[in-house]
Amino acid sequence: MTALAGLEVGAQGFGGMALAEVYGPTDQDAALATLHHAVDAGIRLIDTADVYGRGSNERLVGRLLRERRDEVVLATKFGFVHDPEPGGPRFRGDPAYVREAATASLGRLGVDRIDLYYYHRVDPRVPIEETVGALAELVREGIVDRIGLSEVTADELERAHAVHPITAVQSEWSIWSRDVEARVVPTAARLGVGFVAYSPLGRGSLAAPVTELPEGDLRRNFPRFDPERLAVNARVGETVRALAEREGVTPAQLALAWLAERGRAHGIPVVPIPSTRRPERVDENLAAVDVRLSAAALAALEPLAGLVEGDRARHVDDISQGRERRTAVAG
Repeated sequence: MTALAGLEVGAQGFGGMALAEVYGPTDQDAALATLHHAVDAGIRLIDTADVYGRGSNERLVGRLLRERRDEVVLATKFGFVHDPEPGGPRFRGDPAYVREAATASLGRLGVDRIDLYYYHRVDPRVPIEETVGALAELVREGIVDRIGLSEVTADELERAHAVHPITAVQSEWSIWSRDVEARVVPTAARLGVGFVAYSPLGRGSLAAPVTELPEGDLRRNFPRFDPERLAVNARVGETVRALAEREGVTPAQLALAWLAERGRAHGIPVVPIPSTRRPERVDENLAAVDVRLSAAALAALEPLAGLVEGDRARHVDDISQGRERRTAVAG
């Protein structure tokens, strides 16, 4: 059992975003069946957010919780403005909004407590100390059990942790996204903060070929999936799949096992939250817990992130990658 700063969550969690129609239409009854299968298989950490499906994903998870609340460690997030005005703020971290968002999430989820509540994106207008101070109030009131931060820089994590203990940082970390290893991961390890890795399969590109994207697919919003970059970046996935065949595992299992190895190398508990619509993929992903990669495979995987073209996000300053880059330049 893996623990994040004392919170027992298991070695792997489940990311709910793929069940929120971000990659096309979703059958909500089938999605609920996948969630039940994940819990049946031993997954404890179920991760959602108020922005996924404009609240529909929280309502879906709430259907699961009505039957299985005691079996689930519930994580959700706030911070995105659901309907930003043109040119207006896209994120909010002011104390009034913290409470408003938490109250709304509790209603959609049908619970009276959130086990792990993340600040999803940093509002540049609000000092992070104020936002975390408001979250700490929710902890004192028993509405929130633990506080998490998503896509924060090392400096932001330091400042936040000084206000109230942070249980986990959530950010993208995978074979093709390793920028967090420079400063964020070492800082989290030093502070005793766990790491929850989203998109550990490179938004699916490491597990299966991605040649073109249908209309409505969220990946169209990310630079790495732009048509002019897609063919180049697909070569990383090809290498991963060739190595997986040599190792006798699936590409997804290789990617997840690699991430576990990076966690051990950095001395930090890492819990990936791969997202899928299919129960059989849940089982495939969980089997990665028992995979150990050869030294040759690890060496072959080492340079791949450097071959990837494009930032992790269109607005790169919204994520830690861009703000860490500015810090490095200023230093």
